[in-house]
Amino acid sequence: MNSISSNLNVMIKACEKASKILIRDFGEIEKLQVSKKGPSDFVTNSDLKTEKIIIEELKKARPNFSIISEENGIQDNKDKNNTWIIDPIDGTINFLHGVPHFAISIALKSNNEIISGLIFDPIKDEIFYAEKNNGAFFNNQRIRVSKKNKIDNCLFATGGKIQKELDLPYRKTGSAALDMAYVASGRYDGFFQKELNLWDIAAGIIIVKEAGGVINDIDLSNLKNIKIVASSTDINTKLLKKLDNF
Repeated sequence: MNSISSNLNVMIKACEKASKILIRDFGEIEKLQVSKKGPSDFVTNSDLKTEKIIIEELKKARPNFSIISEENGIQDNKDKNNTWIIDPIDGTINFLHGVPHFAISIALKSNNEIISGLIFDPIKDEIFYAEKNNGAFFNNQRIRVSKKNKIDNCLFATGGKIQKELDLPYRKTGSAALDMAYVASGRYDGFFQKELNLWDIAAGIIIVKEAGGVINDIDLSNLKNIKIVASSTDINTKLLKKLDNF
């Protein structure tokens, strides 16, 4: 394993602990699919439980750091310069339907910059992480964005509503965090989406950048309605031209 900071180590441990609950709950989903009520209350409960474990673990190690999380919102603590940004299940709708494509996402923002990020897909046991100036990794292997430069050979990911027909090969997979992790590891060539929340993409920002990709400027003080275009450097201009302010 490459050398990682103690902060990232804390993030990994928190993820691993929380993922045990998620994996177990995901196994229960199948039984709930067939009930009339469906599993929606159960999923909200999984979300809250997962977030609680993550926050407890992070607080144990860093009691003064502030926290922004999907369910709990903003918690300002003594240290306002360092903030954990947490999404306990990115891809809840997939989770709800028993589709094994969702992730835990944790980022650390320090002085208004994301300095480390972690995206963990517990079902596939895939972990993507990066720290500032230290590269991006997938299951301990160094990753880089794709090197394709013909847009027709590319595959992009998106989500949410798309107002106009786009002349692009793209997929909608239901997890912005994993879409960004896949861009960083070269599985996708780019990702674009509007109306995102900061916790959906915070970890992905540093992972894509450290893998050599490019992302539009994002105001980290903004928690909602974020628009993002992330891709390899080779394809960025062509992608932006095709998107033309999508």
